Amino acid sequence: MTETAAETPARTSTIRLVLVDDHAILRQGLRSVLEREPDLTVVGEASSEAEAEAVVRACKPDVALLDLKLSAGSEFEGLSLCGKLSAANAELGLLILTTFLDEELVVRAVQAGARGYVVKDVDTTELVRAIRAVAAGESAFDARSAAAVVRSMNRHSEPRQGLTDRELEVLRLLAAGLSNSRIGEQLYISATTAKFHVSNIMRKLEVSRRAEAVYAASKRGLI
Repeated sequence: MTETAAETPARTSTIRLVLVDDHAILRQGLRSVLEREPDLTVVGEASSEAEAEAVVRACKPDVALLDLKLSAGSEFEGLSLCGKLSAANAELGLLILTTFLDEELVVRAVQAGARGYVVKDVDTTELVRAIRAVAAGESAFDARSAAAVVRSMNRHSEPRQGLTDRELEVLRLLAAGLSNSRIGEQLYISATTAKFHVSNIMRKLEVSRRAEAVYAASKRGLI
C-alpha cells in the first residue's frame, strides 16, 4: 500500500529526484511514472558518472535513483558513483534501481552509502514506497534484495579470528600498500569507510600502526 504524507516522517512537501541511467528511454519512462505522484518531482537526469556528480551539485535533490551499469565498459560503475555521492552529500538519499540482483552487489551498495536497493521489475507502488522511505532517512529494499542482505549478514556473522570477510579484504589491500582512498576505490566504498575498517582491524589485532597490522596478520596466517 502506498504511504500517505501523514504516515511518513516529517519531510519537505515535495521530494526532489535525480535519475541516473545510461538509457534515455528508461529515464523518460521513470519520469513519466514518478511525476504522477503529487509529492515527487524529477529535477535532473544523468547518463554517466560525471554528469550525475554535476547534476547532483546543481540540483541538490533529496533522492538519487542510480543504475549500477552506466556504460558499456563498466558493469558496476554505479557503485563507484554511489560512494562518491555519499561522501560528498551526507543528506542525499541514494536508491539503487538496477537489473542486477547479487548478494555481494547489494552489500557493496549499502557499504557505498545506498539506503535502498530495488530491481527494475519492481512494481510502481513499491518503487514509490522505496523513494519515500529513502527520502525520510529510512532503508528500502525489495523482498529479493532484503533477503540477499540477510543471507550475507548471516554468512559474515562468524568472523575469522576476529576479522570479518570485508576486513580481510581491506587487510589484503593494506598489505599491498594501498592508501585508504585506493582501498575504497578497489572495494567501491568511501575512504572514510575504508579508514573505519582499518581502525577496526588494528583494534582487533591489538596494534597501533598499519605496518604492525600487516605483520601481525601475516604471523597469524590471515594474509
